[in-house]
Amino acid sequence: MAVLGERSAAAEEKRRVILDAAVRVFAEKGFHTSRVGDIAEEAGVAHGLLYHYFSSKDEVLETIFREHWTALLDRIHAAEESEEPVLDQLRGIARAMFFGWRYDRDAVRVVIREIARSPEVQERVGELVKPIGAIRRIIERGQSSGDFRRDLDAGTAAVIFYGAIDELITGWVLGRIAGDEDEVAAAEHHLVEILASGMSVAAQQGGEARHADVPA
Repeated sequence: MAVLGERSAAAEEKRRVILDAAVRVFAEKGFHTSRVGDIAEEAGVAHGLLYHYFSSKDEVLETIFREHWTALLDRIHAAEESEEPVLDQLRGIARAMFFGWRYDRDAVRVVIREIARSPEVQERVGELVKPIGAIRRIIERGQSSGDFRRDLDAGTAAVIFYGAIDELITGWVLGRIAGDEDEVAAAEHHLVEILASGMSVAAQQGGEARHADVPA
């Protein structure tokens, strides 16, 4: 049994080496211009060994997406299920989504650049909207608790919040904006503050007061 366990661990380690190599190759060369041989060379394994773990280059890309997205959803779920106030839960969501860019930029580059081009993307729509659902539920809880104004549509606010994060990460991946640690930290702070200030009950009351002061 011990021998089988060692073999299983060794096989998993080799599979991990191949996946990590594929992330680096796809990030540098792009999925469509990369060859299986490029991945094998980067991983330091025989060409044929890759097919022992993956049936094709497409399966490698699918595995990268699945692992990256599963880890992201786990972080988002942890933020949503925390006992923190709703505003801190939103901060946790932003932190969860920026985590990949902070610690695994090549994987984020591959997911952003390649997944949207994949013919299976429509099959993933249910997965892709799960973060929006978590954000919406947090906003709805804030509305129920009186922290957020109730006249705003929680679904729309969630899409705006998620879309802003997605646009920032895409900009970093494509090099439109810097995306260094200071900018990531600033984005994490300002996104939540901007959304929260617009949704706060105090902002609603202030707006109503200003309208009341306007002569008819």
